[in-house]
Amino acid sequence: MEGRVPEDLAVVVDADGAIMVWSDGARRLLGYEPAELVGRPVTDLLAARLPESTRRHAAEGRRWAGEVALRHRDGNRLVVRLQGTPLLDAEGGLLWLVTGTAPAYPAAPAEHRALTLWDLTLAQLPVPVAVYGRDARLVGANEIMTQVMGRSEEEMKGLTLWEIEPNPPFDAFDRLQREVLRSGEMIFHEEHSKAPGEIRPHAWSMFMSPLKDETGAVQGMSATVFDTTEQYWARRRLAVLNEASLRIGSTLDVTRTAEEMAEVAVAGGFADFVTVDLLESVAVGDEPGPLPPDTPVMVRRTAQRSVLEGCPESVAAVGEPISYPVGTLPLRTLAAERGARHRPGDPELLEWLRSSPARAETVSKYMIHSVMMVPLRARGVTLGLVHFLRHRTPDSFSEDDLLLAEDIVARAAVSVDNARRFTRERRTALALQRSLLPERLPELAAMDIAYRYLPTGGGADIGGDWFDVIPLSGARVALVVGDVVGHGIHASATMGRLRTAVRTLADVDLSPDELLTQLDDLVIRLDREEGPEARGAQEASGQVGATCLYAVYDPVSRRCTMARAGHPPPALVTPDGGVRFLELPAGPPLGLGGLPFEAAEVPLEENSLLALYTDGLIEAPGHDIEAGMALLRRALNSPAQALEETCEQVLRTLLTGRPADDIVLMLARTAVLGAGKVRTWQLPPEPAAVARARKMAGEQLSEWGLTEAEFATELIVSELVTNALRYGGAPIELRLIRDASLICEVSDGSSTAPHLRRARVFDEGGRGLLLVAQLAERWGSRQTATGKTIWAEQPLPAGV
Repeated sequence: MEGRVPEDLAVVVDADGAIMVWSDGARRLLGYEPAELVGRPVTDLLAARLPESTRRHAAEGRRWAGEVALRHRDGNRLVVRLQGTPLLDAEGGLLWLVTGTAPAYPAAPAEHRALTLWDLTLAQLPVPVAVYGRDARLVGANEIMTQVMGRSEEEMKGLTLWEIEPNPPFDAFDRLQREVLRSGEMIFHEEHSKAPGEIRPHAWSMFMSPLKDETGAVQGMSATVFDTTEQYWARRRLAVLNEASLRIGSTLDVTRTAEEMAEVAVAGGFADFVTVDLLESVAVGDEPGPLPPDTPVMVRRTAQRSVLEGCPESVAAVGEPISYPVGTLPLRTLAAERGARHRPGDPELLEWLRSSPARAETVSKYMIHSVMMVPLRARGVTLGLVHFLRHRTPDSFSEDDLLLAEDIVARAAVSVDNARRFTRERRTALALQRSLLPERLPELAAMDIAYRYLPTGGGADIGGDWFDVIPLSGARVALVVGDVVGHGIHASATMGRLRTAVRTLADVDLSPDELLTQLDDLVIRLDREEGPEARGAQEASGQVGATCLYAVYDPVSRRCTMARAGHPPPALVTPDGGVRFLELPAGPPLGLGGLPFEAAEVPLEENSLLALYTDGLIEAPGHDIEAGMALLRRALNSPAQALEETCEQVLRTLLTGRPADDIVLMLARTAVLGAGKVRTWQLPPEPAAVARARKMAGEQLSEWGLTEAEFATELIVSELVTNALRYGGAPIELRLIRDASLICEVSDGSSTAPHLRRARVFDEGGRGLLLVAQLAERWGSRQTATGKTIWAEQPLPAGV
């Protein structure tokens, strides 16, 4: 801020730099009373280093004049032009008298009583002008030029520019002057630098013109300098605005967008320190509501950037919550819905600073002299508040700066709001997808399972990858992995419908190929019902489609039956460490219709490892499918003892960055139910087999220590065997399995499915399956190659 110097300003400083005299003009300029400053070092008043020429003159004990940045009592920074005159005290010590500068004009020669108008024009021209001879040595300079250079005309006369100021960029200026004297052509040059007599850098436009006599011979040159700082800052503002248009909003990430806004403002030299505080709801991607009146507002420091390493000016770390109390300046700025400029001496800002000792200390320590607060608003909704501060840049924020800040923030606000909306929608889609995936895997005796699900980390929405583990009757387990075409909520919803359908069809105990056939019909119906409009424009040209792999493992027979619909083949790791991809019939993707699916049965040794996955794993960026399968083979070649570690090992091998598509990886290590947990009997097709079966079941339960379950089990066995004899046919088989529950199975040669019916009062039959349903926890039937199997599960007695 420029300060107007009172005419009666006078300060006397002793040889040690202590203030001896403080005039009333000094009090009016800086606000300090004499009692506050007399005896204190004069350096306490400095808000910046003295210009180089002033320091040099003071060190040599010579008169000096130049700009000085002073600290006002209210915290503001004032730039004034002062002059120092050396004095001697009674003991011969050096004193300094500091006063305001007054314009000086060349004195008239003794023989002339008035200056010519031409001399007056040169002396009083409001732009710096200097004249040099043919040897590039100074001949004369007007008062404005002496102020800029920080030296009097007498000091500079007879010297070259490099001798006057032997520092860059004056070496370049000296070369340009000599080029003008040599060529006789004018040179225009622009420079942004700090003059020796100034404390602030300025933009200078220099015209170096040759001075020629009537013959055209170059006799010297003139240098006319124009201060184009305002035009320079206008170009800088335009450059910052252009940079903001290019850089802000490069990603759909709220935090990164806020960081880009802070980076643009600081890197472009617009501000020295920038903070971005977003409302708590915006920071997490939620919809912000209207700001409640008379209620503190919680914001979160989302980004900050400084010209100083580590942002030492900050009083809050990134990610830290901050409260804007009621009645404070930030809250009033948010309520006003427009930006404002402030200086540390403004009463409103002082109140805000006093509310935090750390904030007040920072402002004082780093000499923050100009502050702007601009609300971050988009689509009529307030998202947060941006602070712009200056401490290294000498100039305060202007009204043009405020307009630029509001423009930058408005552009950033739209990007922040877009990123917030994307974050919310992606989180919703991801939550939907995760809610449709199994929360926890069931405990199984048939196999140990570990999995990894990784949603895409790119800008696209999440996909429709899914997996499931379904316990089946007879201690069998179904494994399913699928991938719906497309991304977003629509894909997630379709995935949920397909997963539900698979579970329903699995409960019917369909074979894998039959299950995929039913699933294919469902996908075709979905496509017909929804149509292109429901799928959205980006998927309008395609169909609702999916790939799927369905496998059923029987721990008793140690056989796994699999079928796939356009899905990548599973990998098998045998107990001896061999790795191979199972050659299953490919099958068409779901939704094409008209083409059959084939199942393949694979014998699995105990401790075999099955790896099921979606194509996102083997099609990761950086390699094709074949290379991905080779990497997967290598990762599984030496599996870890723990399945969780193997999962991490596979991901580390195949993924080098963020996945471009959703990834599902499921590992299953097989187990076997040995003879100690399974007992099978072949029964003759005769009525006496019922009693025999009941007896054998009771004896087996006694052997297993399950005598508490004997009564219910014998009733179930009796009813199921009787049902097989009456409605089925040979061969008849009874099997008991002790797993997490007690399973009773009766198989016969008929494919007729049983069904419950309500018996009337005088009916002699019809109550068997109803009795089984009452005694068992679950029951059902499944088709086999030779007929059907009816099964019933009971919980094991407590403590077993």
